[in-house]
Amino acid sequence: MRIGIDTSALALSKWQQYSIRFLFGGAITVVAGLVANEFGPEVGGLFLAFPAIFPASATLIEKNEKEKKEEKGLSGAVRGRQAAAVDAAGSTMGSVGLLVFALLVWQLIPHHNAWIVLPGAMVVWLVVAVLIWEIRQRPRESRRTIERNASRGQIVGK
Repeated sequence: MRIGIDTSALALSKWQQYSIRFLFGGAITVVAGLVANEFGPEVGGLFLAFPAIFPASATLIEKNEKEKKEEKGLSGAVRGRQAAAVDAAGSTMGSVGLLVFALLVWQLIPHHNAWIVLPGAMVVWLVVAVLIWEIRQRPRESRRTIERNASRGQIVGK
């Protein structure tokens, strides 16, 4: 599988879906602000790290996939959950990269120029997220190779 961008999905989105994402994101931001007022910016900042639009996105992805299957007369519940799970896995990979980004900025920004630290941390975030994705793909590829060889009657040994 190759990493890519598919803009055709933008045409399938409805304004209501963007509204729901906007409302979820806004609500999370308000909660983070209230927490920051009560407990300080360090604690409030942790709440800003919450992927604000993820709950709305996962719900909409599940609903859309389920509807697509049901239009063809099939039960789409499982497919909807699987699509939302794939989205959650991608969000997790990006979040781990974002954590590395935050740690780098936290450690380096007091001692170095922000114009160097921020782009460098961004590159590290991207590299970490892609590496995690690659590592996640490898076991699947190995299983497929083993299954393919087994179906051909080939014995796989050490």
